[in-house]
Amino acid sequence: MSRIESQGKLTLAAVAREAGVSTPTVSKVINGRDDVSADTRAKVLTALARTGYKSPLQNRRNVSGRQMVEVVIDNLESGYAVEVLNGVVESAAVSDIEVLLNVTGKQGASTLTPEQRAQRIVDEGRCGMIVVTSAFGDAQLDAFHRRQIPVVVIDPLNPPPGDVVSVGASNWAGGKAATSHLLELGHRRIAYLGGPDAAECNQARLHGFMAAMRSAGVRVEDEYVLSGQFRSEHGAKGMKHLLGLDQPPTAIFAGSDSIALGVLAEARRQGIRVPEDMSLVGFDGTYQAEESVPPLTSVSQPLQEMGATALRFVLRQMRGELLDSRRVELATELVVRESTAPPREEPREDWPRKNRPHKDGMIPG
Repeated sequence: MSRIESQGKLTLAAVAREAGVSTPTVSKVINGRDDVSADTRAKVLTALARTGYKSPLQNRRNVSGRQMVEVVIDNLESGYAVEVLNGVVESAAVSDIEVLLNVTGKQGASTLTPEQRAQRIVDEGRCGMIVVTSAFGDAQLDAFHRRQIPVVVIDPLNPPPGDVVSVGASNWAGGKAATSHLLELGHRRIAYLGGPDAAECNQARLHGFMAAMRSAGVRVEDEYVLSGQFRSEHGAKGMKHLLGLDQPPTAIFAGSDSIALGVLAEARRQGIRVPEDMSLVGFDGTYQAEESVPPLTSVSQPLQEMGATALRFVLRQMRGELLDSRRVELATELVVRESTAPPREEPREDWPRKNRPHKDGMIPG
């Protein structure tokens, strides 16, 4: 008899009758076995919800006797990651939940298969997972699902399956607001330095940027749109590229505050003043944006609330609650600080580029 069946054969039998399958089949689904067809698994999972069968995950505890949620995050080098994690931790303290942090960026590729990784989560007593800006493939998420491990993703790099809960912010509206602010100041040559091409949040921010530019009737040059990572190194590299163009932009919309900080660092190295020579807008609204020099105009995400919301949805799934939505999108707000200003009418005489545009727009040969 398995550890699941010891809860009571009658309960399993009731679930089996509800689903129209055998009791061993129900046991296989509950234990995360993969030798069950997708249709049968769906029937059993529906029956489990209808009958109110209590998943063993709800009783799972670690050695301290408390339930534990694992937070998987790519790195802790950005204000974004720190603030999201603070939201999770503060909410967990209220609910008496322990938080285990797993920082994946500093590790090599895992040698575990998706099945082994999911089973380890079960064996080590985790009752749920929050995945922050990390790339979990469908095979991994399916392995979690079959073991009834509640998973919530925050700003996933890969689009999650429809049955996985995701938490994010209104990235499209934020991208549009940031770009509209620069347009209203009079900028027309505006560049976008974004994150990974495939990241949903980056796509939404880029689409918001493009929508604002189209609405203003401003063409976006291909060389003004660069993708990379949400890291300061990408901002510095992108700034070098943009300054090397025949017509550098007068403003940059960075897809994250980390990227914007890289832009600022490179601007200082190149003798470019922000915002006198070039305006800059970030995205996230982290403490780093407030403390930068100059303080950074940024699209503020409710990062701590995103972390707290993700934990609430993990706990709701643990309790077996039916969710009315699998996507939670929180509002963003543009916070204007000192890194944006109207563009200069003429380029600086000491602009640190050999091919500085002449006043008539021509480039010296």
